[in-house]
Amino acid sequence: MKIEIRGEEIILDKERAIFLPNEKLLAISDLHLGKAAHFRKAGLAVPNSISQSDLSRLSVLLHQYQPTTLLINGDMFHSDYNTEIDEFAKWRQEFNDIEFILVKGNHDRQKKEIYENLAIEIYEPNYETNNFCFIHDVAHCKSELYAISGHIHPGISIYNKAKQRLKFPCFYFGEDYSILPAFSAFTGLQLVKPKMPDQVFAITPSKVIKL
Repeated sequence: MKIEIRGEEIILDKERAIFLPNEKLLAISDLHLGKAAHFRKAGLAVPNSISQSDLSRLSVLLHQYQPTTLLINGDMFHSDYNTEIDEFAKWRQEFNDIEFILVKGNHDRQKKEIYENLAIEIYEPNYETNNFCFIHDVAHCKSELYAISGHIHPGISIYNKAKQRLKFPCFYFGEDYSILPAFSAFTGLQLVKPKMPDQVFAITPSKVIKL
């Protein structure tokens, strides 16, 4: 799905990412690496395949769009250092030619040295392009640019032809800011209630659809 915001084209991908062709920038939010390991440490039977699946999806996107920059718009790592960060470090080596940027979110609490060792450049509280301000929580945005945020894991509730209520992650675009879906599949949804002239794009298993 291609849309235009503030005169710039944005591609919405069904893998819960956006691509800015003018900037050659791929952006995702709420990756939450380490969340599954964090729950396993607490005694919950969560499979370690979750983070592997998320990184596999991200690999496909990086190969598909060939960005010069990957921007993670907050909550890259879910908790304290654990084995899933080691797995990410090995995965990262395949993409040494891509600049990795992290806009810090409320879960990003790793030591500075860890980000440096992973070749991740940190921005706090935001990162700006020509037209957009990337920030994890839009409530903290002080820029005059159009804000692209994350944090709340937006979702939308719709009914199918059989009058069954279905919930999907979504992209939300308001007049002054947007909210990206959580990239990780291991997250809940907070339903948004759009009003005119807001635009909402549901992410179904097969495609992105405008509602």
